[in-house]
Amino acid sequence: MPGFLASLRALWTDRTTREPNGTPGKTTSDSSTSSSQTLEVSGGWMPQDRAVLDRWLSKKVQDVNGKDEPFVEVIQCFQEFIENDTSVLTLFQQMFNQVPTTPPYNNDTWGRPTVRDYMTMLRLFNSVLTEAPEFTSKHASLAFPINAILSWPMGTPAGKAAFFLPSVNEQFRELLNERGRFLSSPASAHVLNHGPGGWLSGEALQAMGGFTDDFIHDSSEPHWGFTSWDDFFTRRFKDGVRPVPTPYDSRIVVSPCESGVYNFSHNVLEHDLFWLKENAYSVADMLANHEFVPKFSGGTVYQAWLSALSYHRWHAPVSGTVVDVDLVPGTYYSSSPLVGMSPLALRNSQGYLTNVATRANIYIEADNPKIGLMCFMGVGMAEVSSCEVTVKKGDRVGQGQETGMFHFGGSTSCLIFRPETKIQFTDIVEIGNLIKLNEAIGVVE
Repeated sequence: MPGFLASLRALWTDRTTREPNGTPGKTTSDSSTSSSQTLEVSGGWMPQDRAVLDRWLSKKVQDVNGKDEPFVEVIQCFQEFIENDTSVLTLFQQMFNQVPTTPPYNNDTWGRPTVRDYMTMLRLFNSVLTEAPEFTSKHASLAFPINAILSWPMGTPAGKAAFFLPSVNEQFRELLNERGRFLSSPASAHVLNHGPGGWLSGEALQAMGGFTDDFIHDSSEPHWGFTSWDDFFTRRFKDGVRPVPTPYDSRIVVSPCESGVYNFSHNVLEHDLFWLKENAYSVADMLANHEFVPKFSGGTVYQAWLSALSYHRWHAPVSGTVVDVDLVPGTYYSSSPLVGMSPLALRNSQGYLTNVATRANIYIEADNPKIGLMCFMGVGMAEVSSCEVTVKKGDRVGQGQETGMFHFGGSTSCLIFRPETKIQFTDIVEIGNLIKLNEAIGVVE
């Protein structure tokens, strides 16, 4: 990526026009190469009320600073990694020093200091490794506790630099794998209860909408039959829920996820300055320089986001043959240079994340030659970076068949089409619209 880091440095130092919530002014793509509309997403990943996050983080800081809990092995390794590399140590020191000492960054809502050093950060990581998220009533669970801990330093110049480094992302991968093991264990199922903060409470079930009618469960069993937090979050629809509407019409492309429309863009470039343009798609970066990149240059990208309260499995948007599966390692907490310091930095970086984040690309040769080769991309974001693919190269898939899933929460996905695929999106494809799994989103003539 020529000029990438140099461009980032310039953007990192230009924060004078950003509001305290970290939202930059809108940028527009060259209309000759891209037609794009976008949405600022409310995905239920982090509380929209900053006070909810402040209360949680303030209590956690008090708890960990009042104890002398030994670090588990993965946190010990993270500490050694930071302290044994001078350049990394400098970045982790600077990212906290660069957080302003003026409101709203200096203190929580009670006037107490927030996270101000990497050792407090590591103590907090150590604490949340064995905690399952509870439901809250403020339009979101705090499903991304590590994101919450990093919300201010993530947006600093040093944070932007650190969280883009492959070596730092290796440490986060080990950290998230360790947390994932807990969330996949029976010990995490205790939050699946009917009391306050429980995911089976009346308030939670109402927020998730149609849960008892739509999802497989057994209300006579403990935790309604779910064996862990992850088992609950990767829950399955009952048979007959979300059927494919026109299974014999190969012209139709259906929604691969239960998701909201985030963006769609035509004439995407093979190489684009995605770190300089809001929601620019760079095909070579998205597909990690796969041999199929030239086939998609000039094509169309459709992007949709998954709520933390939603269904997290992926399904085939067309019938065809899986011609390749590519699991791409990438970043976990790298946010767009165009987004400043904000608890919602990753949420508002979804276009950027398609180019850099951990992701799974499933290439399908559709039975309909007018669709031909297309790609489904599942993009991991923060704690939701476990992309599991359940199909393999050579498999036949029917439209609506499961192809994989996200673990531990919501994220974002893309469909990528070749320029020869003349897809016309249906009327329901409007920015912000919530689209059900297997609803028709496009027609190819």
